[in-house]
Amino acid sequence: MSDDPALDPDAAQVVAKVRRLMLFSVLLTGVAVAAVLGVIGYRVYRNEGAIAAAVPDVTSRLPKGARIVSSAVAGDRIVLTLDINGATELRTFDVHTLKPAGRLQFVNEP
Repeated sequence: MSDDPALDPDAAQVVAKVRRLMLFSVLLTGVAVAAVLGVIGYRVYRNEGAIAAAVPDVTSRLPKGARIVSSAVAGDRIVLTLDINGATELRTFDVHTLKPAGRLQFVNEP
């Protein structure tokens, strides 16, 4: 004889419904985890070739008396802040090619 008491039909129906909902939530969680791992794997393997690409050697000349105050990476750009004889200048370079992408000069009004 079993130790479990017999459930009435309404209780058995509720238990069956809860089991179906739990099975659905477990399957949905499994699909979500697989999707996240798939996206991570795709991004790792897609960027693998870009990491191994050769980085060019570039020499950039600064004006006489200039010094680099700071540097930062913003998106796909390298940003250098220069002090050129008291005037501030920002120079941006493309991260992948290291070619100049822009220049912004700040000067004092006379």
